[in-house]
Amino acid sequence: MTIYPAIDLKSGRCVRLRQGKEEDVTVYDEDPGRVAHTFAEAGAEWIHVVDLDGAFTGEPQNWLAVERILHAGIKVQLGGGIRDERMIDRIITAGVARVVIGTRASEDEAFVRRTVSVHGQKIAVGIDARDGMVAVRGWVEATDHTAVDLAKRMADAGVETIIYTDIATDGMLTGPNIDALENMLNTVSASVIASGGVSSLSDIEGLIDLSRTKPHLAGAIVGKAIYEGRVDLAKALRQATGTGV
Repeated sequence: MTIYPAIDLKSGRCVRLRQGKEEDVTVYDEDPGRVAHTFAEAGAEWIHVVDLDGAFTGEPQNWLAVERILHAGIKVQLGGGIRDERMIDRIITAGVARVVIGTRASEDEAFVRRTVSVHGQKIAVGIDARDGMVAVRGWVEATDHTAVDLAKRMADAGVETIIYTDIATDGMLTGPNIDALENMLNTVSASVIASGGVSSLSDIEGLIDLSRTKPHLAGAIVGKAIYEGRVDLAKALRQATGTGV
C-alpha cells in the first residue's frame, strides 16, 4: 500500500482545513516546496496535492507552488479546480504524474471517458462524500449522487484510480471511516486511495490489514497527522512497505 503525504495549497502556502471548511484553516508552512523536499527525504514516492483555491474557484490558482513541489523530484498527484481538457493537458505537460478530477467527473461522464481515453492511468477521480452523498465545488455543494454509485459509473468509464474522501473525518484526526471505505471497496474493483481521518501509525496499520483482504485498497493519504507530529512519515512508509517501524 502506498502512503501519500498531502500538501493542501491556499494562497501559495501549505495549509490544512477541518472538514474542508475554508474558514477553518491552519497554515503549516509558507513554502510548499520545502515541505515536498522533506517528504522526499523521508522516502515518499508520491505526494497528494490539492489546490484549495482552485477547488473553490473552479480553476487552479497555485501554479508557482505546484512547480516548487515538482522540483522535489517526487511523483505528484494533483487535484482542485481541474474541470477542462485544456487544463489537464497543461498539468500533465508540466510534469504532474496523475490528475484528479472531482466536480466535473460527477457532472459529465462523457468528459471522464474522453480524458481517460487520452491519458489513461494519469487520470484519477476524486469522490468526496458526506454521509455517503457526493459533495462538489470544494465540498460546499451537495449532490444527489451516492459515493458508491458514482464510483461504479467512474469504473465503468475506464477510471483505474478512485480517491475516496470521507469529509466528516477529514482533518479531524479521529481515524478513518472504515465502514464507508469497506462499502466502497466492496462496490468497485478499481484501485481505491483512502483519504480522511488518519491520526496514527495504528490507523495506518488498520488500513494495511484491510488491504490484505482488499488488495485494491492501493493507498492512504496522510496530511494533518504528519504536520501535527502524530505520524512519523518515514516510519509510516516503512510500515506500508513491510520493512518495519
